Amino acid sequence: MRHIGRLVFICVTVARHGLDELALTSFRQRWVRALVRVLTIGRSLDQPRGVRLRQGLERLGPIFVKFGQVLSTRRDLLPPDYAEELAKLQDRVPPFPAAQSRALVEKAFGRPIDEIFASFDAEPVASASIAQVHFATLKDGREVAVKVLRPRMLEVIDDDLALMRTLAGWIERLSTDGRRLKPREVVAEFDTYLHDELDLVREAANAAQLRRNMEGLRLVMVPEMIWDLCTQNVIVMERMKGVPISQTERLRAAGVDIPKLARDGVTIFFTQVFRDGFFHADMHPGNIQVSVDPATFGRYIALDFGIVGTLTEFDKEYLAQNFIAFFRRDYKRVAELHVESGWVPRETRVDALEGAIRAVCEPHFDRPLKDISLGQVLLRLFQASRRFNVEIQPQLVLLQKTLLNVEGLGRQLDPELDLWTTAKPFLERWMHEQIGWRGMVERLKNEAPRYAQLLPELPRLVHRALQRDSSPDRQLLQAILEEQRRGNRLLLALAAGVGGFAAGAMLVLALLRWHG
Repeated sequence: MRHIGRLVFICVTVARHGLDELALTSFRQRWVRALVRVLTIGRSLDQPRGVRLRQGLERLGPIFVKFGQVLSTRRDLLPPDYAEELAKLQDRVPPFPAAQSRALVEKAFGRPIDEIFASFDAEPVASASIAQVHFATLKDGREVAVKVLRPRMLEVIDDDLALMRTLAGWIERLSTDGRRLKPREVVAEFDTYLHDELDLVREAANAAQLRRNMEGLRLVMVPEMIWDLCTQNVIVMERMKGVPISQTERLRAAGVDIPKLARDGVTIFFTQVFRDGFFHADMHPGNIQVSVDPATFGRYIALDFGIVGTLTEFDKEYLAQNFIAFFRRDYKRVAELHVESGWVPRETRVDALEGAIRAVCEPHFDRPLKDISLGQVLLRLFQASRRFNVEIQPQLVLLQKTLLNVEGLGRQLDPELDLWTTAKPFLERWMHEQIGWRGMVERLKNEAPRYAQLLPELPRLVHRALQRDSSPDRQLLQAILEEQRRGNRLLLALAAGVGGFAAGAMLVLALLRWHG
């Protein structure tokens, strides 16, 4: 019953912005179509449907705004006009009272705020749907930023998520097209994403990891977390001073090299993705500043680490092989990789998928590189893959969304930015490390301890397997033999390395003797 008031407000907002028409036009039941005609009698809807959807979500409040932001990353599921409008959603949320913010900080740390900080600014410097940020000074004089979670967020989120799950269930039961959009899966993904963002300690840990990863690059600064003052609801971090990256005229007046800044942004992103497999996945202009301090002049300042992306070794290998195939225009291999990875049904015709991929990619290769949008190529690939029921992997969707952000930001700074040329050295180095000699040597190093333990046991395991006749044990035997083959390859490689070392040593001794 406590959801009824909220449900009435949602229904009124849906009707006012014509979202009922958007939601119900795909239903084929006669009574649903009749309901649409009744609801739209005498109503004038001048705005495009994507604009009305964005405005309706903004009116429904911060949780629905967040949902629209997450939904905008699933461009594989949405019509293009919806995706473009949802990408414009921003957190425009009034701050909660200063007294309430102080009370939340004191509750989180269990002591008066004056015992923690020498000063605490009552007015927040930033306010979003999940949290707001205040500047403060510690007792030792360090300037810090204090991020405070909004009160009662968990209760509000759970209420709205319950309504979303109900609505998603209705859509899946009543609409064929709705089932293709997988609304319950999208809501579940949003649920996980929101609850992760509610834990500020997770965000602090993300920031600490990025800070370690980026230490040697000297292109980006990540605030240091004050771990003694980090809780689930409040975190305290080093205060960063910079100019918002969207204020290009101010940066240019300060002497910042704007084209270099654009190239550095691409360098930072591809380093995080291809070297570390751990990347800041919310790189919109509101979360990026530029330092104008003489000691760190021109460096990026990254903020807000609630959303990060990760790539497994399998993801990296898949991407490496895809990039190689794309550079060689081997579209058949790209299609085969999709089938082999299980991203499309096994019965998919490789030649049909190959033709769809060729139609997307081929027009771009004969154009100047500076006129090619890698983000748009990926976007069109996602759209073309719909009719083949491609299972889009969430981590790669997040990567594509972030790539679009980085590319858009880079071109905003420098319209002549050549994304592919800037990224190419990283791609080549990474692919060499993945599938070249360096990659093989690295994998041998990683696998050596495991094989050192396994190899002495192999004869006994093989003998035990040979004494059994059941099918599961034959499968076990096959697995063991495969391990033995891998072990043999390892030993051959190690033997080759030892042999090369011995030959080198003998050559050095011979030279020394000859010289003597």
